[in-house]
Amino acid sequence: MGLTRKSLFFYGLTDLPISLALFPVAVFIPRFYASDMGVPLAVIGTILFLVRWSDVVTDPLMGYISDHTRSRFGRRKLWIALATPLMMLAVYQLFLPDSGMIWLKPLYVAVVDVEHMNWLHLGLWSFVLSLAITMMLIPYYAWGSELSTDYHERSKVTGARAVFNSLGSLSAQLIPAMALLLFGLGGSDVVLELVGLTMLVLMPVCVTLTLTNVREPAYQPRSQVSVIDGLKLMLANGPFKRLVLAFMIGSLGLNVTTPLYLFFIADVLQAEDKAIFMLSFFYLSSILAVPFWIWFSKQVGKHRAYLVSFFLLAFAHPCYLLLGPGDFWWMLPMTLTTGFAAGGFSQTLPNSMKADVIDLDTLETGENRAALFFSAWSFAQKETASFGGAIALFGLSLFGFQAGVDNGAEELFGLRFLFSTFPSLFFLTGAAIVWNYPITEARHAEIRANLEAANASANR
Repeated sequence: MGLTRKSLFFYGLTDLPISLALFPVAVFIPRFYASDMGVPLAVIGTILFLVRWSDVVTDPLMGYISDHTRSRFGRRKLWIALATPLMMLAVYQLFLPDSGMIWLKPLYVAVVDVEHMNWLHLGLWSFVLSLAITMMLIPYYAWGSELSTDYHERSKVTGARAVFNSLGSLSAQLIPAMALLLFGLGGSDVVLELVGLTMLVLMPVCVTLTLTNVREPAYQPRSQVSVIDGLKLMLANGPFKRLVLAFMIGSLGLNVTTPLYLFFIADVLQAEDKAIFMLSFFYLSSILAVPFWIWFSKQVGKHRAYLVSFFLLAFAHPCYLLLGPGDFWWMLPMTLTTGFAAGGFSQTLPNSMKADVIDLDTLETGENRAALFFSAWSFAQKETASFGGAIALFGLSLFGFQAGVDNGAEELFGLRFLFSTFPSLFFLTGAAIVWNYPITEARHAEIRANLEAANASANR
């Protein structure tokens, strides 16, 4: 029996507060800690880069632990529940540092001087948030891959999650936008405070509804492989390596633009007070595009639909280079196009394709190691975000750009180039890698038939 709309709704719901929290980390945190907290851009880039590299240990460890957890709550739900309070604490500290640091200052002073206290705070709680995200997302995404074995229904699962992910990011724009319109409250500190408090209210509610309304499929492995042999088999999985490499390189393009978005609108278009509106259009377009990408992937296949999203991004982004002061609303067509493409590119299609790859591994090993694969994917995704953010922030420094001051023509051109044309190199390279991807609908049907035959044989 197929998944009900209720199951799809409640499964995707948890991604709403997660995205609500993570979007400001990528977009608002760099500018806030640079402009309001006095942390240099190069230091912010270094901190975020180093925090991401801690995932080289935590991600595969969490994947292994989740895959081998045996509890009455299941392999996935237990870790999602445990990650929730840790993630809430980290968001409180990062988003509301003035109140969060009150009881931590005596500890900080014992380690660093007052001048570097904000550096330590950003580094410490960025690491804690990264650890909480690992505990939350790896079991959560692995659980989603196990909800259905159908080639097309998996796109519905990832599509439901993508919708709530975009709704979370959209809410992160609309909440402060309403505060600005109705109460005249604005600024990065206000954005972070409002979004942080909203996340702290929604997170326990959404997670509870997900855990109590969505089943976790029973699981019994046919056999088990050792950690080393399992890693060797994963590294030998050609379609997985190809998919993750294409995703990493393509996502570098988007991750370069993410921390530059506010800088581009504020310093190039000179419309910082309107930034929330353009970001809202981007995520609204992304949400509305998800049903199209699910439908389109049925017509042409997942990897061909994925290719189209690559090309849309690659050819739309250079158009931003044409914009200058006063051209804010001329940015709208590019934003709608890139948002539409992101509806398929970022989550819906690659995550659905990834579940198909896990079936191939299960057939070869006799063990469903979804969390281990998602940990490898999560690590790749986080490192891509880290590299993309570092490229963007170090790139700005290389061009001599400085936050909060009047920059010259050369510095502004550097910002425009990094935001517009440079990312297309990554999109086109990713498209070349995913071209002629081997796991089609027919190939997946063959894998599932062999897997079901192997399971039937083992249960006799």
